Amino acid sequence: MAKEGKGNLSGRAYPLLPLRGVLVFPHIVVPLEVGRDKSISALDEAMQKDRILVLATQKESKQDDPSPEDLFDMGTLVQIKQVVKLPGGTVKVVVEGLERARIEEYLQSEPHFCVRVRPLLEDELPQTQEVEALMRSVVNRFEQYVRMSKKHQAEALVGLVGIDNPGRLADTIASQLPIRLEEKQEILSLGEPFRRLEKVNNILHREMELLELEKRINNRVRKQIEKSQREYFLREQMKAIQNELGDGEDQVSEIDEYREKIKQCGMPEEAAQKAMREVDRLQKMPTMSAEAVVVRTYLDWMVSLPWQVETEDHLDIERAETILDEDHYGLTKVKERISEYLAVRKLAKNMKGPILCLVGPPGVGKTSLAKSIARALERRFVRVSLGGMRDEAEIRGHRRTYVGALPGRIIQGIRQAGSRNPVFLLDEIDKLTSDFRGDPAAALLEVLDPEQNHNFSDHYIETPFDLSNVMFITTANSHYNIPRPLLDRMEVIHISSYTEEEKVEIGKRHLVPKQLQAHGLQAQRVRISEKTIREIVRRYTREAGVRNLERELAAICRKAAREIASNPEQTVRATVQNLPRFLGVPRYRYGLAEKESEVGVATGLSWTENGGDLLPIEVSLMKGSGKLILTGKLGEVMQESAQASLSYIRSRATRFGIDEEFYEKMDIHVHVPEGAIPKDGPSAGITMVTAIFSALTNRPVRHDVAMTGEVTLRGRILPIGGLKEKVLAAHRAGIQVVILPEENHKDLEDIPNSVKRRLQFVLVNNIDEVLENALAEPLPFAHGFHPTASQTSVTERMIS
Repeated sequence: MAKEGKGNLSGRAYPLLPLRGVLVFPHIVVPLEVGRDKSISALDEAMQKDRILVLATQKESKQDDPSPEDLFDMGTLVQIKQVVKLPGGTVKVVVEGLERARIEEYLQSEPHFCVRVRPLLEDELPQTQEVEALMRSVVNRFEQYVRMSKKHQAEALVGLVGIDNPGRLADTIASQLPIRLEEKQEILSLGEPFRRLEKVNNILHREMELLELEKRINNRVRKQIEKSQREYFLREQMKAIQNELGDGEDQVSEIDEYREKIKQCGMPEEAAQKAMREVDRLQKMPTMSAEAVVVRTYLDWMVSLPWQVETEDHLDIERAETILDEDHYGLTKVKERISEYLAVRKLAKNMKGPILCLVGPPGVGKTSLAKSIARALERRFVRVSLGGMRDEAEIRGHRRTYVGALPGRIIQGIRQAGSRNPVFLLDEIDKLTSDFRGDPAAALLEVLDPEQNHNFSDHYIETPFDLSNVMFITTANSHYNIPRPLLDRMEVIHISSYTEEEKVEIGKRHLVPKQLQAHGLQAQRVRISEKTIREIVRRYTREAGVRNLERELAAICRKAAREIASNPEQTVRATVQNLPRFLGVPRYRYGLAEKESEVGVATGLSWTENGGDLLPIEVSLMKGSGKLILTGKLGEVMQESAQASLSYIRSRATRFGIDEEFYEKMDIHVHVPEGAIPKDGPSAGITMVTAIFSALTNRPVRHDVAMTGEVTLRGRILPIGGLKEKVLAAHRAGIQVVILPEENHKDLEDIPNSVKRRLQFVLVNNIDEVLENALAEPLPFAHGFHPTASQTSVTERMIS
């Protein structure tokens, strides 16, 4: 029997903390999280007094602000053991149950509940045989429950050791059972220990039966799965028997389909044998097993590859040239190379596919040229971008041991083309990178080697595939970034910058019609003249290709479309005069590179991945101790050129009438503008000599002269590269005279005649000839020194 207490806890008023979905039994330590204002207020009052608190569970856990009617009248007196404040205003509190307590009266509701309770004290239950037997039964059943249940661990039994009180045993086990809250409240409300223990025993019996039922259901499911597998094997046996009896001939199985496809796709014998072995493996596997899915994917790739499928080349040379001329203006070398390939292919039937590398600045049509080549040959076209690729498996594929493995981009491209002789474009080959996963450039060595690619091995298909009939075309902005072994396997064709005339023709023939069509405009409603295109090239773009030109034409079409949409009867004309209305103020100054000749400023020529450009070099003299200051983010080679230039002038100081001790009295500062851009190379040597000489002799350098060439300590001029791009840059900037090394005379053949007619070329062998033609005033010669015969005849080697 339980009786109402009359001790220190009896009849007192205590703060009450409502609980949601939780119930605390006596003698049980429980952590709680408190977040409601009323609950925190009740907790604070208890902490200020004797740490005693009443916990009562809500009947409905969804209510945030319960009333007294929403709480059970039987709760638990607890003692607060620990309080920890958490971020967000919540409090974590650890409490230990003391006694059951019946709520007799609610004394207040704000700022928290305060109640008067009557604790329920338990009588000592005599240890009769019946009580002992019931306690043993409950403990044994709980041990069996813990072993059968996956929700409890063996540590749950440790808390029962040493408990000889029936009521406490019932409370301890009830607190660990996953039963409904109402049942736990019912156990809490039972004051008599024996009845409480009987209630827990009944609940354990019920939970054991539920666990047994779950176990039987799981066994039945497992047996069903085993039965399905058994039925699968029986069906396979039945299928074999039917095939033997001739009853299954009308049904073509998946295995038969694969075998038929392998025979029809024309695989080499080695590949066919491997595919057949995989089909035999698939036949022995369960239909829905993971390994079967992998094998099916592999067989699908094998039978879908064009082992023997190829398109027939259209070997009409005149037609191919017509198509290339329709799509691209200029690019004579590439067109000649394609015509040569067609001619040889017409004579030699078994010729291997060429491997071309188109190197040129952005926007000159490298990628679109590959498409035109495929159209001219009537081959299928595949493009793979290599920019940023850093995994070797992207080329060779992944091995089938990996989940989600696939062939590499080469085999994927061949399957996409549907033939084994497509035009295969490997775009941006100079942008390849490498990391811990391998070097894709090394994997391309086999792909782009005509002596090896007839047996290209992909890690996924694990059998050789013939790539010798594929016409590989790669593109790059610079061949310096391509690994040398890879570059050695390709035929490099340099595509130089477009001249002004070429840009105008490309704009007139291709870009304007393309943009008019893209913007839904008609040619008779939007007029863009040739003079307008030339003005855009001169004053709104400065590039090697025509991408910016296309963007500017697109801007004109957008504004024209807006005007025509407002007034459908209007005709828009873009002229030189109203061009700023469409494109804004001109961005570049067309004409002379410099407005007037200056002392210490010489114009050089440079070559970059984007084409040629002007390279002005400035020299300033200051009082000092002979330091040579170099700025403009110059590379090591360019710094050495500046030092060699100064050494040459010092060695010829007397000859040029310069104070021999000038380097001891002043500092020389050489600066190349646009200091954020790295610059390097020896071709600015004669420009540096001219600029330093101009500053020391106070003689201006002609503003209409540009120069390029490497200089030695003896004053000899050595040849340079990238001549065509540099000359085109000088032509774009309005330079009139270009000074070049004599040995670059042969390279002038690559320069278009339209550019040659507008420029004067001076070929030089030594620095004296450079100074004679670059300075605006006569060259000073001291002590009666006069130019040699080779110097006086320099004008005879001018090419106008």
